[in-house]
Amino acid sequence: MQTVTVSWLKSLEVLNNVPDDQLQWLLDNSKDQFFEEGEFLMQPEEPITGPHITVEGSMRFFMMQGTSRRDYTIIGPGNITGYLPFSRGKIAKGYAQAMTKLHIRSLDTGLIPEMIKNHYELTQALVSIMTTRVRDFTALQQQNEKMMALGKLSAGLAHELNNPASAIVRDSLTLKKHLSEEPESIKAIFSMKIEPEDVSAITNTLFSLIDAKDHTRLSLKQRTQREDEIIEWLDEHEIENSYDIAESFVDFNFTIETLETFEKYSPNKNLTHILNWASDMLITEKMVRDIQESARRIAELVSSVKTFTHMDRAQDKQYADIHIGIRNTLTMLGYKIRKGNISVIEDFDETLPEVKALIGELNQVWTNLIDNAIDAMAVNGKGTLTIKTRRDREFVEVFIVDDGPGIAPEIQSLIFDPFFTTKEMGKGTGMGLEVVQRIVKQHRGSIKVKSDPGHTVFSVCFLIDG
Repeated sequence: MQTVTVSWLKSLEVLNNVPDDQLQWLLDNSKDQFFEEGEFLMQPEEPITGPHITVEGSMRFFMMQGTSRRDYTIIGPGNITGYLPFSRGKIAKGYAQAMTKLHIRSLDTGLIPEMIKNHYELTQALVSIMTTRVRDFTALQQQNEKMMALGKLSAGLAHELNNPASAIVRDSLTLKKHLSEEPESIKAIFSMKIEPEDVSAITNTLFSLIDAKDHTRLSLKQRTQREDEIIEWLDEHEIENSYDIAESFVDFNFTIETLETFEKYSPNKNLTHILNWASDMLITEKMVRDIQESARRIAELVSSVKTFTHMDRAQDKQYADIHIGIRNTLTMLGYKIRKGNISVIEDFDETLPEVKALIGELNQVWTNLIDNAIDAMAVNGKGTLTIKTRRDREFVEVFIVDDGPGIAPEIQSLIFDPFFTTKEMGKGTGMGLEVVQRIVKQHRGSIKVKSDPGHTVFSVCFLIDG
């Protein structure tokens, strides 16, 4: 067993500049403690004791999320942990457990005021440990929070990308099959004898409808009525496949007048071939458009990811339009918004100038606040999310409003505290809003909350030229 002496204490880097008399005071007022492997030194809701100097063996610190253990750090020989001078936390939030047989030297927490008063260098050494611990723990928690946010976004993004990707595969296969069947209708067209001016009239009529930008959107009732009218006309003129081609004609706003135009410029015996050819052209056009739209959607999502993470920018403050970040966040959370049956209202002041900020960090703010609002409205099965921006002199203000059940008055003052969460175990670290507050303060701003049942507002205010 290692005997703890002044000489051994001075071998520790953090204590090697502390005067011997102060280390002797530490020895005289501390005692040895021994723990078996697996034994707990600390559990949640217990008072934090110490300082503790690890002499032999090691211990781990962790928290539980559901049935999963999340390790934060491992302490080995020569490290100092436990309650330290000027620590704000007095109650344990997690566990400390011996990983092997463990020998620690512990100072009674009640003697810390005496140490602070009479032993400056020893106090200073322990405070430096606390500062390092806070910095490292904060960085770890921020990284964990980012990973959790990334996990949420990735799940939603997988759904967002799956739909257009599946559509491209489906439509491309259908288009390939459709094109393989077209030669039969083309043969009939080639065998016709039509005057050039009639061909021009037919093709001009067709492509004017294909190229039309202002298609009238029909209600289900109007569409059904239009299809019935077209089918009736086609049947009267003994057109083959009348039921099938009527659907494609309605998609492109065909009317009875359109069909009469085709009839006017087509030899009677060839009208069925011309209308079936026109339907084939429309079906091909529609599938190509669907493929283009799906590809555009994928490109938009990839662009949103790139802009959201801001991975093409330097890691310092840049001037940027905050509305781009907010809209990209909404895109990234689009699947969750639709799944929650949530309407989004964008009340943006488009005259806002670009703000100088760490845009990637601000996007983390929008992600946390919007995601929390979506979760809050989930109990209602629907909701309205309102995002408003405005300028207040040299500041920009962003309001994120939901119509969920609200935050209970007795906990509103606690929501920005580290580890505080209203979510069930495994669904929140309690670091989201604490990280949000830290990022906002980093931008020389503030964040406030006002909540009543059916109306919760988070307001973020920060300098435009921060």
